[in-house]
Amino acid sequence: MHKICIIEDDVKIASMLKAHIEKYDYEVHVVQDFKHIKEEVERVAPHLILLDIHLPHYDGFYWCRQLRSITNNPIMYISARSSEMDQVMAVEYGGDDYITKPFHFEVVMAKIKSLLRRSFGQYATSTTSDTLSYRGLILSDGRNECQWNERKVSLTQNEKRLLKAFIQHQGDVISREALLEVLWDEIDFVDDNTLTVNVTRVRKKLQDLGIEHAIETVRGHGYRLVNWEDGS
Repeated sequence: MHKICIIEDDVKIASMLKAHIEKYDYEVHVVQDFKHIKEEVERVAPHLILLDIHLPHYDGFYWCRQLRSITNNPIMYISARSSEMDQVMAVEYGGDDYITKPFHFEVVMAKIKSLLRRSFGQYATSTTSDTLSYRGLILSDGRNECQWNERKVSLTQNEKRLLKAFIQHQGDVISREALLEVLWDEIDFVDDNTLTVNVTRVRKKLQDLGIEHAIETVRGHGYRLVNWEDGS
């Protein structure tokens, strides 16, 4: 049974989310101590986290970064804040998805199921040691990580799928439609915003490796990997 952790200080919303998610036979834990969220999450060890931005003491951006030091499992923001900057910050601080309030519970459930399948279920990558490379960047398909110039970063399923597509196209432009198909997993809610969020995350992971401006936006067409100095 997958375990979902809800970090939401609005008691009514947290209670309604918990009740709805439990209908689908998930185990649900609602965080109560907002001063020690990291410790509570580490103790509960959830497979997926629903994280609000407006929280007592520290905001969700802070806690997402803290949680990324103990788990690589999916984190989905649930927030009344809908600006592009908030969504960019959510990605940069380690979130996998973002949904704005008010939301439909079925949309939340669809996103939860999708993230869990990509991380643990039928769409999770097998543990083979297949690798792809491009100008010194090495993608380890089975281990969900990439390496460049002796640095390594871990990848979510979505990040790995996108980076794999970029490497396979060796610098050619890939349309947004083609990249949406890369993320498609028979769920209706893999939308254009999901693609934008995950492309931003891949950019950030490559920056963490020391590769700046690796993914170019080609207006009206899509994205492509640019050439950079080979780190090998």
